[in-house]
Amino acid sequence: MNKLTIKDVDLKNKKVIMRVDFNVPIKNGMITDDTRIKAALPTIKYAVDEGAKVILLSHLGRPDGEKDPQYSLKPVAERLKELINVPVYFVDETRGEKVERAVSQLKNGEILVIENTRFEKGETKNDPDLAKYWAGLADIHVNDAFGTAHRAHASNVGIAKYIPSVAGFLMEKEIKFLSAANENPQKPYVVVLGGAKVSDKIDVINNLLNKADRILIGGAMMFTFLKALGKKVGSSKVEEDKLDVAKTILENAKAKKVEIVLPIDTVAAQKIEAGAEKKIFKINEGIPEGWMGLDIGPETIRLFSEKLSDAKTVFWNGPMGVFEIDDFAEGTKKIAEAIVNVTKKGCISIVGGGDSAAAAEKFGLAEEFSHVSTGGGASLEFLEGKELPGIASISVKKN
Repeated sequence: MNKLTIKDVDLKNKKVIMRVDFNVPIKNGMITDDTRIKAALPTIKYAVDEGAKVILLSHLGRPDGEKDPQYSLKPVAERLKELINVPVYFVDETRGEKVERAVSQLKNGEILVIENTRFEKGETKNDPDLAKYWAGLADIHVNDAFGTAHRAHASNVGIAKYIPSVAGFLMEKEIKFLSAANENPQKPYVVVLGGAKVSDKIDVINNLLNKADRILIGGAMMFTFLKALGKKVGSSKVEEDKLDVAKTILENAKAKKVEIVLPIDTVAAQKIEAGAEKKIFKINEGIPEGWMGLDIGPETIRLFSEKLSDAKTVFWNGPMGVFEIDDFAEGTKKIAEAIVNVTKKGCISIVGGGDSAAAAEKFGLAEEFSHVSTGGGASLEFLEGKELPGIASISVKKN
């Protein structure tokens, strides 16, 4: 990696403004999942141990540039205080006298959490005045928020124009693993794609056709491909306007000798709800009208597991079915387990954030993969071959 990291700079007595991703789910003022806070702890602890004054910036939800108490970072600051045994302060403003006073009172090894960056209209517009203001509070910028790396905002990209910006440990790990999959994957390289829409994945599939050996397609997006091949998919979810795109992808894959593996059976129901009557239909025989495929079937699970068995690199993005409902979670669970099995044999496995990361957590498998990305959208854009603004803005190592 040619980017400067937090270990490349002297932090003692320095004021460090750190962009973290504390965009956690909160219900009735209570955090329901603190995974993202815990993921940022190694970088925060390192800065504290090195004797820095640490100022944390994060967004939470989409308050659209307005102050909205339900999106306050106060509960996050309180949870951080429980997880780290150093003083943590919170200031309920994003700039101004109150913020400046709190920063000036900060001692080495202490932490200040500033209110939600998206209470500022200029945050998502990468407003230079706002970025300059935040940069003025500190000596060094640490970017550890990979989840927002595909967005050019004031708190991640803007600040880097005014003070040196370095990667935190989480950002460094994301770049390392995703670069390994994108630039020089160990072969065979097998990609597992699921989720609802082909349209979300067109660019990433097109880029992966130059790198992957096999692409396994599940989730609702499989029905757009199957319909493009003339299969009867009943009432399954199909993007009618993407049938030609699916055909083109299949043709390009053939030309590039990339094997695209589509499901051969599906678990279907007449409605998406727990306890609904389920039937397994073979794809070649077709799904009757009124029935919709909601998971991959047992024969597909066997087929996909076999196609994964010799992989040396795996990238997984998107569930195989409606995994939130246990009746339709089997496909996602079994494929996650198949990926874990090859990981144990030395395969590098990367889970591309979002729903896949949530599924890995649900099945208690998150620790078993080589890397679970903290950014769904960012990891996909990285694998599309795009340069992410939040990574581009980090200072480059000088040889």
